[in-house]
Amino acid sequence: MSEDRRLDVLRAIVQDYVRTSEPVGSKSLLERHQLGVSAATVRNDMAALEEEGLITAPHTSAGRIPTDAGYRLFVDRLQQIKPMSRAERAAIARFLDGAVDLDDVVSRTTRLLSSLTHQVAVMQYPSLSRSTLRHVELVPVGGTRLMIVLIASTGRVEQRVVETGRDLTDEPEAVAQLRALVNELAVGELLAQVPARLAAVEDRVRHADRGVARIVVDALAEAAQERTDERIAMAGTANLARVGSDFPTSLSQVLEALEEHVVLLRLMGSMALVDDAQAVTVSIGAENPYEPLRTTSVVATTYGAAGGLGVVGPTRMDYPQAMATVRAVAHYVADILDG
Repeated sequence: MSEDRRLDVLRAIVQDYVRTSEPVGSKSLLERHQLGVSAATVRNDMAALEEEGLITAPHTSAGRIPTDAGYRLFVDRLQQIKPMSRAERAAIARFLDGAVDLDDVVSRTTRLLSSLTHQVAVMQYPSLSRSTLRHVELVPVGGTRLMIVLIASTGRVEQRVVETGRDLTDEPEAVAQLRALVNELAVGELLAQVPARLAAVEDRVRHADRGVARIVVDALAEAAQERTDERIAMAGTANLARVGSDFPTSLSQVLEALEEHVVLLRLMGSMALVDDAQAVTVSIGAENPYEPLRTTSVVATTYGAAGGLGVVGPTRMDYPQAMATVRAVAHYVADILDG
């Protein structure tokens, strides 16, 4: 049997099963696809695919469905991820460009992914540890208090109000000089490197301003630290109910696992550990390290160097479409957050 022909048969079975959710028989394959071979040849090819563990019979019928291994071979043999159309890309850009802040970007991204793929969309909030410093603002807020605003490259904002012990409302030049110096030394640096970069601030300001400088540097060092409450945003869990038959006994377990954000953070983090920042990773069924998610597939990528996003759904998933959508949306999110 020709390996190319066998892969054509597997591809056709995957495509038909994803579309119809019904087991696929040799007769329907010949009717729907231009395989160029006889019914007997298709039956032989299907028998060989079943022997190799790539398809299986869900019950005593002539139809077959892909196994996890069959989906894996199908995904691995995709020649390339089909790009989205110009109209689709323009629609994504328009929708995401309307975001007003980071929370809005995350909310729009998950809703968009869920809508386009009909799966559960998951997005990790940008990680401070992989962000760079975009800007620091110092604002006197009355009396001896000073507001310190740290803006990361991902759009994430950390804010502190500190007590300086000195009335700065009548000293705009001192505040402006300290602001300029802090930005000169630290803008563009990874947030983890900000405290070290700001160590020289005290030595570069007037002696009378060193106390305020020390307070500002300490507050920025605290703001630059990674928060322990890493967050996940999610949309489209109702889509799982639409394909409830794909989870005959495990839907409640899948839903419970999706509510465990720690599990999702670890899952997204492990799938993002790839050398190619543009790569889309696919984890299918039993490949997932978490038992409740072993009836699902996860398609994920990173957006820039900030975090991960992707979709979770049944193994009966339109992988080419999901992969193209996840990659395209991640590209636009990275552009927005880096802009």
